[in-house]
Amino acid sequence: MDFGLVLQTDPPASKVVSLMKRAEDNGFTYGWTFDSAVLWQEPFVIYSQILANTTRLRVGPMVTNPGTRTWEVTASTFATLNDMFGNRTVCGIGRGDSAMRVAGRAPNTLARISEAMKVIRALGSGQEADLGGGTVIRFPWIGEGAELPVWMAAYGPKALKMTGEEADGFILQLSDLYLTQYMVKAVKDAARAAGRDPSEVKICVAAPAYVTEDDSPEALAHAREQCRWFGGMVGNHVADLVSKYGEHSAAVPDELTEYIKAREGYDYSHHGRADNPDTAFVPDEIVDRFCVIGPVERHIEKLNALRELGVDQFALYDMHDAQEKVIDAYGTTVIPAVNA
Repeated sequence: MDFGLVLQTDPPASKVVSLMKRAEDNGFTYGWTFDSAVLWQEPFVIYSQILANTTRLRVGPMVTNPGTRTWEVTASTFATLNDMFGNRTVCGIGRGDSAMRVAGRAPNTLARISEAMKVIRALGSGQEADLGGGTVIRFPWIGEGAELPVWMAAYGPKALKMTGEEADGFILQLSDLYLTQYMVKAVKDAARAAGRDPSEVKICVAAPAYVTEDDSPEALAHAREQCRWFGGMVGNHVADLVSKYGEHSAAVPDELTEYIKAREGYDYSHHGRADNPDTAFVPDEIVDRFCVIGPVERHIEKLNALRELGVDQFALYDMHDAQEKVIDAYGTTVIPAVNA
């Protein structure tokens, strides 16, 4: 199993670079960041420094979107990084929940994401692409061997189907075992129905991880408070699904939608932060299901279970008060045990 580190690009950027280097030293192979231009610093500038200060780490956004950047600019940025440092980038893409809403726009449609994925992948790999209206372009400076995988974030039935049909990878932002099994199956079935080899679609589960010294009530309570923000972040996507399909629908499992009944609103200025005041509605059960918390033994057990469900990568959200400690614990104990 591959392991990734996920960070916000909060200043100073040097801290982001340092944590990514620490992650590579501890056996992580992917470095991901949020991409929301208003809330955090520009990630692609920081990627160049991460790549320059590491040797193997692959980097990318979790996730960018097709609305805040023109597609040829996105593709050119990835291709430039790959030309400078080798093929060490991945384009994670989605609707643009925070990026679009903070800028006063609605998240992107699936049709727009589909078009963007095709263009960005083609241009980033040195191929021609139609930007719309018959304007076909190609980057003349890309050499042989260039490649740019595009991984899609999804929850809903239509997005899961499109991921299986079109994307190189699937990003699932939660680590609940039942929902992982349900959604991985949907993606793999869609890939198979489209005539693709399902194994070609990489599966990445992304969730906060918090390592405690023991499983005492006090230790677990602190870990839950440090990770409760994640249920609020996922809840934004779930609220959209409930709005579209209803509170109880055969299209979306109740195991995903039930917990947002008490959700009242969301302020993106606290997005992805442990002190988010808008996530009080998230119960302990959801934190335990969606995140990975507890002593290292619990982490190893859950990650082995995820691997059995077909997960190729666990990407660790590291926004809490024990960033270095968790990276080091994974490097010394969890990663060696899971990959033994």
